[in-house]
Amino acid sequence: MVKSMKIVLQIAILYILYQAGEWLSETFQLALPGSVIGMMLLILLLFTRVIRIEWIGDGAGFMVKYLPFFFIPSTLGIMQYYGIFQGKGFMLVIIVLVSTILVMAVSGLIGHLSGGREGQP
Repeated sequence: MVKSMKIVLQIAILYILYQAGEWLSETFQLALPGSVIGMMLLILLLFTRVIRIEWIGDGAGFMVKYLPFFFIPSTLGIMQYYGIFQGKGFMLVIIVLVSTILVMAVSGLIGHLSGGREGQP
């Protein structure tokens, strides 16, 4: 029970940062989406040690563990627009492959560059 409440509280912290990003984006008419601004806030707070990784680690891990379930509503929503995508299957496959490779490469590069930092004060 305590572990569950800890995870819920950590997810709430992440959600508050997301909402803060949404508010900043909307209030100041920024070109960046609120979710990206929220992530930038999270990174800033982690780097400045205002928020420690231990305070959000389990909640973030929980969300990553169940990430595929978060895509089900989007996928079902896209299926309503089959006519738009009809006949463009090959191009969509190419786009998905290229974007996946780019995400993997950038993630690997960031992981490599920040490699020795985990566990350091």
